[in-house]
Amino acid sequence: MDKTSPQDVLLTAAECAARTGISVRTLRVYEANGLLSPVRSQKNWRLYSSGDIARLNEILSLKQLGLSLSAIAEILEGRMTDVGHLLDIQKTILTARQEQAERGLRLVAQLQSKSLAGEGLSMGDLLDLAKETKMNEAADEYAWKRYDQARPRTEIEPDRDNLQACAGEYRFEDGIAIRITSTGNGLRGELLGQPEFDLFAEAPDRFFLKVTPAQFTFSRDEEGEVEGLVLHQGGFEMKAEKCAEGVFAATKADLEDRIRNKTPFAGGEQKLRRLIGEHREGKPDYVEMTPVLRSLVEEQLPVVVKELERLGPMRSIEFRGVGVDGFDIYIVEFENGRMEWGMSQCPDETLNGLFMRPVP
Repeated sequence: MDKTSPQDVLLTAAECAARTGISVRTLRVYEANGLLSPVRSQKNWRLYSSGDIARLNEILSLKQLGLSLSAIAEILEGRMTDVGHLLDIQKTILTARQEQAERGLRLVAQLQSKSLAGEGLSMGDLLDLAKETKMNEAADEYAWKRYDQARPRTEIEPDRDNLQACAGEYRFEDGIAIRITSTGNGLRGELLGQPEFDLFAEAPDRFFLKVTPAQFTFSRDEEGEVEGLVLHQGGFEMKAEKCAEGVFAATKADLEDRIRNKTPFAGGEQKLRRLIGEHREGKPDYVEMTPVLRSLVEEQLPVVVKELERLGPMRSIEFRGVGVDGFDIYIVEFENGRMEWGMSQCPDETLNGLFMRPVP
């Protein structure tokens, strides 16, 4: 049976990597180990469905337990028989974290005694403290958020009045606008440059997509009026404030003008040249990126550095136009090949999107 549905949105490897925050090479490794099985296009490109994304999130969550890829394959196929071994692994991980915390507490006590005795703390003391107290809480929280977002959801009958209250226009912190409308038995969302998508209720103010692991939570003010929303996707939580009607249409009109007139972002070519140079050196300027983009770039940087090394020196950059999603599209010629680069930015010129892929 075909694992995709007529409504399924299929992603290329690059798009899947961008949305999940892992590298294309990692996707290939998972496929080689039998963990993923994307369908193929007529051009033999790998295409990933919502089912593949859900499976990918399961894989990433199980990796947090320290499991090997073969062990993960057994669990996903229902063949995992040594549950005791799995628990032993988790116990080892938790014990190591406990020991690390205890070492940190001992070091803090030593430095407190040193400080009370009137002795100054050296740079070495401070570096030791930073090393011993460094924890993985942020990474764990990110992984479990991604796991929670990928779990199966249960649809409920929505309240029609509540649907109308959630309808409206919202703007994310990076300037991207979204329009939410009521269909009478659910909600429908529209992001610029993307197909409309249906939202299904799982709680009065919480809705989910069926085509990809993502949810929307609507927030209310003290009077109970909807004032914003949060998009839960890819381990991230992106907030948007409710805005005046007409913002979405104005933003859409601006994008259509850019597409029609092939108008790049001001200084776009110079910025892309600098970005490529920074990636080649393995030192992107994360300050000019949104938090979500920064996380994705950090994850994929080793692969990008190797690919740029293979491609060799850059020879030329040619602007091709503006994509339907608002990305400036460039063809970059290197000594050993050519690549398509895409770049998008917020109204304040902070980068919120970046990709590199083979020229179609």
